[in-house]
Amino acid sequence: MGWGRTLLLGDIGNRLDIADTERDIAHLKREIAGSFQKDMSQDEKIRTLVAENAELKLYLASLVRLLARKGNISREELQTMVAAIDAEDGKVDAQFTGKIV
Repeated sequence: MGWGRTLLLGDIGNRLDIADTERDIAHLKREIAGSFQKDMSQDEKIRTLVAENAELKLYLASLVRLLARKGNISREELQTMVAAIDAEDGKVDAQFTGKIV
């Protein structure tokens, strides 16, 4: 209530205002701590995604090199196929979200 409570109740009103402020500060601290925990879990998710992406790149590079080494596909054929699949959704953006097969 602020100054009104202090005027009406004197020191008791002042102490009530201080208690309200302390409660608000404690609430804000809990909110900040909760946000920090969310950020920590987001950081962990990002680390997991980066690791999975690196593993996928490893397997993809291995498959492409194996296919090329065995003569099953040339670099040009692969690039043509990648461009065609990339354009399937109507925009060339180096992304694919459709079905694999």
